[in-house]
Amino acid sequence: MRSPIFIALDTPDIERAKAIALSVRNHVGGIKLGLEFFAANGPAGLREIAALDLPIFLDLKLHDIPNTVAKAIQALRPIEPAILTVHAAGGRAMMEDAKAAAPINTKVVGVTVMTSLDEEDIHETGIDGSPHDQVARLTELAREAGLDGVVCSGREVKAAKKLWPGGFFVVPGVRPINGNSADQKRTVTPADALHAGASIIVIGRPITQADEPDIAVRAIEATL
Repeated sequence: MRSPIFIALDTPDIERAKAIALSVRNHVGGIKLGLEFFAANGPAGLREIAALDLPIFLDLKLHDIPNTVAKAIQALRPIEPAILTVHAAGGRAMMEDAKAAAPINTKVVGVTVMTSLDEEDIHETGIDGSPHDQVARLTELAREAGLDGVVCSGREVKAAKKLWPGGFFVVPGVRPINGNSADQKRTVTPADALHAGASIIVIGRPITQADEPDIAVRAIEATL
């Protein structure tokens, strides 16, 4: 069984990304590549990382009209990511079309509320209630739209799993005990995230900025 830890390689430097991936490959379940990496390296860069034979979590957080999102996902089909993100706030039709366009073995998950946002932040965007309330609303919508799961913080994953027992739950913004939260506001520890119901946890800087990423990821793995 693979580790539930996916390492976030949020860097435009493909050689650095490959070096880190190779150093931790025996202790992680997969690699998360996001907008920063994709903007710098495109599909060709994704294929280079995929050649390392680790599952790819392609975190582009697609959010557009349904037809545009579907065509973007169709363009990504040759890469066959293990997991792909869209924004659940894009609505039911967008999520339905996203899932229909994805490769059969790709899990399409809906981003609910970014872990960099707190209650004050979401109120500024016109959303009433707490992040917890919004995560619940969007989790229900993603389930009804036929997605495979959602992305939410570790503080909401227990409630989301209760709403969707068979869902796949991605928890980013995970920080080890005494770790620096940086620009994340709603964080939990790796063990707490898994205990609450996370299917996978995403960890970036605590591993990638360590002097020895392999030792850092093994230390986190030991807490699980």
